[in-house]
Amino acid sequence: MKSMKGYVSKIRVLKMAKIPLVRFSLDGVNCLIAAHSLNFLADVDEGMQIVVAGEYNERKHLVVKKYSVIGKTRIMIEFESLKKAPYSNE
Repeated sequence: MKSMKGYVSKIRVLKMAKIPLVRFSLDGVNCLIAAHSLNFLADVDEGMQIVVAGEYNERKHLVVKKYSVIGKTRIMIEFESLKKAPYSNE
């Protein structure tokens, strides 16, 4: 299994289904993710740094089996911004 670290760009949903197929670029390398694609869409935004592990397919796309966000995930950032909102009850 190959692993790679880099910055995410060009997140696109290629196929909407029970398990969506998501395409993104990681420092210029085309990547596909299906297994954890809904979690990926909730966790990752363009410009975030992540580490992925997977195998290359015949079209030279890295098919991602595992990923990890370096730093805070998108959902964590949004949750923290809601806690600090001026209209909250704190």
